[in-house]
Amino acid sequence: MRIVSFLPSATEMVCMLGLTDQLVGITHECDYPPGIADKPVVVRNALDLEKLSRSEIDRAVSERLRSGKSLYQVDENLLRRLAPDLILTQNLCEVCAPSGNEVSQVLKALPKKPEILWMTPRSLEQIFENVRDLGTATGRSAEAREFITAATARLDRIAERARSAASRSRVFCMEWIDPVYCSGHWVPEMVELAGGEDRLGRKGTDSVRIDWTQVLEWDPEILVVAPCGFHLEKAAQQAQQLASYPGWSGLAAVRKGAVYAVDASSYFARPGPRVVDGLELLAHLIHPELFPWNGPSNAYRTIQPQGSQSA
Repeated sequence: MRIVSFLPSATEMVCMLGLTDQLVGITHECDYPPGIADKPVVVRNALDLEKLSRSEIDRAVSERLRSGKSLYQVDENLLRRLAPDLILTQNLCEVCAPSGNEVSQVLKALPKKPEILWMTPRSLEQIFENVRDLGTATGRSAEAREFITAATARLDRIAERARSAASRSRVFCMEWIDPVYCSGHWVPEMVELAGGEDRLGRKGTDSVRIDWTQVLEWDPEILVVAPCGFHLEKAAQQAQQLASYPGWSGLAAVRKGAVYAVDASSYFARPGPRVVDGLELLAHLIHPELFPWNGPSNAYRTIQPQGSQSA
């Protein structure tokens, strides 16, 4: 089977199921696991985001979507040469990857119509369902079941230990900084399982733009900066801007030194196998007395109240 992935999360699932050799095409954002670096890139950004500020990115994305234009470019000639049997894509977020209408257009250019597996999860359970569906489609059902069983057991262990905490901290997971966006889909669920409470998050539905005054009113005790699509270094750079926001120094999280930038792409934004690691990381940030962090050292960074950083 020849597989093309339009999603970084799907690429991770493919490799986790032992199908790396059958993966013939990926997106420019597929950066894990390391062994896929030489795969042909089928999907690229239509915008040069590296040259834009946070607010410029938000504005450019909004304007492009309003005008009906895609945020992604699919190399149809390359896709035709790759002749995939299976394309993995989504219809959840137009900002995350090519979605419904774009995929329909691409299929018209292919002489042989591949199977399409839509991955549109809004919860942790639905992420596991995507793994199960991929296993079924590729003859790797046993491997999928093995992963789901192990992952579910890890989630249950974390949730059980978190319930023993003396209190549930007020948490705010910030999905974008300028403008401010709350978290959505599976991330608020992760906060709950990790022993926190994020009343600004939108469990099971889209993240949305919120007013900074809502953050001040919620006064989170733990603030997690997890900008969608960014790894740690860029997230930490973005977090520096927060020190200039009105009322910043008065937030409980700032006063107690509990503001963290995280590797959002690896552990939060992508609905793939590593969200379980993300839950362990979140549990450590919320309840460090209960949960050690034994993962990579570049998973998170503490942001000091003045905007300086420490490891």
